[in-house]
Amino acid sequence: MKKFIQTLKNIWTIEELRNKIVFTILLILIYRVGAHIVLPGIDANEIGNQMVNAKKGVLGFIDTFAGGAFSQASIFALGIMPYISASIFMQLMSVMVPQMQKIQREGDSGRKKINQWTRYLTVAITIVQASAYVAFLKQMTQQGGMIEGYKEYFWLSTVVVLTAGTLFVMWLGEKITDKGLGNGTSLIIMVGILARLPQSFMQELDAKSTRSGQILIFIIEIAILIFIILGSILLIQGTRKITLNYAKQIAGGNRQFTGARQFLPIKVNSAGVMPIIFAQAIMFLPTLFSYSNFESGKGIARIFNDHTNIWYMVFYGSVVIGFTFLYTALIFNPKQIAENLKQNNGFIPGVKPGQPTADYIGAVMDRVTLPGAILLAFLGILPGIAQLMGVSQGFSSFFGGTSLLIMVGVVLDTLQQIETQLLMRQYDGLMKSGRIQGRQGLTQTSM
Repeated sequence: MKKFIQTLKNIWTIEELRNKIVFTILLILIYRVGAHIVLPGIDANEIGNQMVNAKKGVLGFIDTFAGGAFSQASIFALGIMPYISASIFMQLMSVMVPQMQKIQREGDSGRKKINQWTRYLTVAITIVQASAYVAFLKQMTQQGGMIEGYKEYFWLSTVVVLTAGTLFVMWLGEKITDKGLGNGTSLIIMVGILARLPQSFMQELDAKSTRSGQILIFIIEIAILIFIILGSILLIQGTRKITLNYAKQIAGGNRQFTGARQFLPIKVNSAGVMPIIFAQAIMFLPTLFSYSNFESGKGIARIFNDHTNIWYMVFYGSVVIGFTFLYTALIFNPKQIAENLKQNNGFIPGVKPGQPTADYIGAVMDRVTLPGAILLAFLGILPGIAQLMGVSQGFSSFFGGTSLLIMVGVVLDTLQQIETQLLMRQYDGLMKSGRIQGRQGLTQTSM
């Protein structure tokens, strides 16, 4: 405890780090305040009763990423998700389209151009999603919740406000990334997810405390949750290192550079949270196409919206595994790595340079990705399993899936940045043994 307090003092002593922390907290507070400002034309006292279904199933997932703003009909109801969708699309295009790859190789100018296109695409996606959200609000407020005299202007004003709100949240995320601490977009999503934790925790505690003998079960649930979090950390940080040797080089006459031994780290979960996000997008489609059958309990929509259904778990897990291999193949190019090694006189001991090296790296990647994909799929279906075991729906979402992976990944990233600042100024790190390893931000992943 004494070392922890000293570490906090060291963090606060560094002026640059202190300013970054204060700046980040300030912008996050602005975001959380905006998440509770209701849209013009909406009766704030009535909307809560009408939006009960917005916290369940597919809509509940969207509400999670929006930090509860979706179910509150807030000006930030769409949150950062349109920007995430645009970023993912541009990232995939940068991998799949040769012209985009060429632009990306241009350095800062290329990245600025892609970022600008991402912002334009965000506006287009937000307008489409805002129009759909207006239709959803009109359906939800048929029994009350909308101010009668404002209905004539409701569509236009809501689309404009929601678009401006999403762009403002995007701006907050970029400012946090530039002048704050950590990846701003990922931090905003994590704060939105964590905002639901106290309420879900208290609801689960109240439900268990009303029954005799259930407090022990609640304690066991907390212990299992801690164990799952530790497992998620291992999944995010796990790597397989391939030994690399570099031959001796002679440059500038008689100057000789001795060879060096390094390692090529292959992550167990190179795709990050992206396969789960893609899989959930696929699972949304049957519900969207069959929404009329949702409440009747018939049709495929009912199955695909029920996380506790065995067929949902089987299909969902298979899609996660498939997308893990697909996304890893898109972002990881063994042939390019082998070519770079050959150009720099690097080689893998016992493997010929060129195509044999590419084949070897690809084979290792496949062997490492398979257990990672299976563990990721299991983590994705854990909320449904927890719900079957008696955990409430709100609290079960923290037992796995996108929420848990994003929280763990963002916390590791933030701690890694803090530790780097401490070590640069000759302070001890946050951990006695080893350095904290983070992962890339959600929009750069890989949520």
